[in-house]
Order: sequence, then structure tokens, then C-alpha cells
Amino acid sequence: MPKVVPPLSDIAVRNLKKAGLHSVGGVKGLKLQISESGARSWILRATIGGKVKDIGLGGYSEISLKQAREAARVYHEDIKRGNDPVATKKAERQRLAAEQAKQVSFEQCAEDYIKMREPGWDNSKQAAQWRASIRHYALPTIGKLNVGDIETTHLVALLKPIWTTKTTTASRVRARVESILSYAKTCGYRDGDNPAVLKGNLENLLPKLSQIKAAKHHPALPYNQVAQFLTDLRTRQTNSARALELAILTCSRSGEVRGATWAEIDLQAKQWTIPKERMKARKEHVVPLSDSAVTLLKLLKKNSPKNELVFPGSRGSQMSDMTLSKLIKAMHEKQVEKDKVGYVDPSQGRNVVTPHGFRSTFRDWAAEQSPFPREVIEHALAHQLKDKAEAAYQRGSALPKRVKLMQAWANFCNQVDAATVINMRVS
Repeated sequence: MPKVVPPLSDIAVRNLKKAGLHSVGGVKGLKLQISESGARSWILRATIGGKVKDIGLGGYSEISLKQAREAARVYHEDIKRGNDPVATKKAERQRLAAEQAKQVSFEQCAEDYIKMREPGWDNSKQAAQWRASIRHYALPTIGKLNVGDIETTHLVALLKPIWTTKTTTASRVRARVESILSYAKTCGYRDGDNPAVLKGNLENLLPKLSQIKAAKHHPALPYNQVAQFLTDLRTRQTNSARALELAILTCSRSGEVRGATWAEIDLQAKQWTIPKERMKARKEHVVPLSDSAVTLLKLLKKNSPKNELVFPGSRGSQMSDMTLSKLIKAMHEKQVEKDKVGYVDPSQGRNVVTPHGFRSTFRDWAAEQSPFPREVIEHALAHQLKDKAEAAYQRGSALPKRVKLMQAWANFCNQVDAATVINMRVS
């Protein structure tokens, strides 16, 4: 039989000094544990499922002798009922740890997501745009909330103030919050449906963006003015002027032109192959070069310093995205001073046209004045075609037709009177 220890008094327990386990009596297996440093705590040593286990009851300074004996009796009763308090406490600790791991704020989760995605984005500007929009529009409402506690009502409160006044921004913020909350679910920070989803969710609580107001496009020059614009542009002997000229002739985006390298251009084949890393759709795009574009590039190649960029900036690196916009603004102001009429898009009020707007100029001309099929025009603009038949068409026979399309566009741009339309046939 185990030795029966008579119950020790409070004073007797207080006088125990030696490091180790001391039985204090009163309840079987109740002991006071004294560490080498002198720290004291209560331990109940009990047999559970045939194994001897120690159950911590708390510190000596927080739990009195009387309370320790009462807790030990409760544990003994629990063990008699077939329970394992050690396993129960372990499971509870694990549950609490799991709950604690989920206590991640939306702000922290958003930053973690952006850092995770950042290496795969085109440039640091994209990450900066994400951070700015989340900081300005999401964090004031849901930034401090546990990411697992965010509900649809929070998203409505976040989006409603900007949904009808800043429609583009609101749409982007919603999509970004949706991505962040999806990431949070994958990480185990939240459960259930994503409250930022639009279809079947927020679309029932907010006005349809398409019904709020018509989309505002980049101001575009009417195509019957493009020849005069190019004539004025060619009087400016700067790299930015040549970059804008090539952008107009090839219907390319500003970033694609500003980042163009000589390695991408084959003057003999009259093609410019833009790698997928520099394309918006992340797909390689071949641009047929018209005679005018080839002449322009040959002249640049002849006079160009040894720089891999076709249009290096003043310091040899890629020119700023604002360079071409500033050039157009300066041309507009000069034209207003000369003829009282500048370069504007009438449909956009008196806004000065933008570099990107020339893609719309080309699109309008091609649709209204050329016989080329829609899919050829869209592919020339490097637009994604949703229809599978059209996509198959563009892979097969679009390039030869795009060669003719780009030459026809260059011919039109070079006309003295751009309002005169040449009748073209596509074979």
C-alpha cells in the first residue's frame, strides 16, 4: 500500500524549502513542487489509464492549500468517470493556440498577401497601387478587425461611400479585398464564404456599376486629325517624340514602347516581338512594322548610342510614363496659341488627348473606315478574344492580315488630308 501522508498545515507547507516534490496530504497524490530556483507550484500525481501522469494545478502564490486540495478531489472524480484530464487540458491548449493563430487583423493579412504576390508583379508600382488603395479605402473600416470576423455588412460599409462617386476605384478595391480574404481562408485565418464576392452577394446590395454612369475612356483624338498631329509631332527632334510616333504607328501601349529594346526588333523581318513579361495579357505579342515604322527605327538605330533601349531617357534608363503625356500637353498648348484650337477629344469635353487614347483613335478608324475583321483589329491592339473561334482564327491567319492593317493605318496617318479615306481591299 502507498504511504499515507498526514495532512500538512499551511505553516508546515510554507516551511518546506528543499527542491523537489513534497506530498502535502489531504488528497492522494497532491504535491508541492519546489524548483532549484525556489519557485513553487501544485502538482497532482495520478494514475490515468494505467499510466502515472502529473497534472499541474497552478502556482503556490495564486492557489492556496485549500484550493489545491479541492481541485485535486475534482480531478480524482473526473478520472473515476473514465476521463483523462491531461489529454483534455492538452486539447484545450491546442484549441486556444489554434484560435490565437487565427487572430490576424485584415491590415496584417493584406500586407502579407501583397508581399507574397509582389515578386510576380510587373513592377513595384503595382504593389504601391495595392497598398495605397487598401490604406485609403479599406483600412479605415476593416483594418483592425480580425480577418476571420469580416462580414458582408463590413464590405457594404466600406464600399458604399465610393461606389457611385469613384466607380473604378471602388471596383478595384472590392476585387483586391476579395483576393486578400481568399488568401486568408487558404491560410486558415477565416472560414465560410468570401463576403467581398460580387456575384450573388454584393451585387444584390449595391447599384450596378454599369448603370451608374458610362465608362470614361482615355481622351482620344478624332482619326481625321491624326495626320496633322503626326506632322506637328515630327517637327520635334526628341526621343519622346519618336517614342510617341512609334506608339501611334504601332497602336502600342506607352509602357510597351518606352520599354522596347533593340533585341526585340527585327528590321529585316519588319517585326517587333514584345515578350510576355512586358505585355498586359502576359502573352508574347508580334507587332508588324509598317514602312514608316521601319524607316523611323532605322534612323534611330543609326543615330542611337550603344543603349539596349530603343528610347532611352535623359539618363540612359527607361523614360518616365509621364514623358509622353507632357509632350502632348506641350503640343496642345502650342497649337492653341497658334490656331486657337488644340488637340482634344470632343466627346471628353476639352481634355487633352492621352498617349493611350491613340489606341482608341486607331480602333475608331479601323472599325469605321477599314474593311478589316474585328478579330484582326482586336489582335492588333493585343486584346484578349473571348470567343474560341476568333482565338483560333487569330492564331492561324491573323498575322498576314495585321501586316496589311498596320500598313493601311500608317498610310492613313501619313496622308496630307486624313479625312480622305483610301478604299482598301483585304485578300
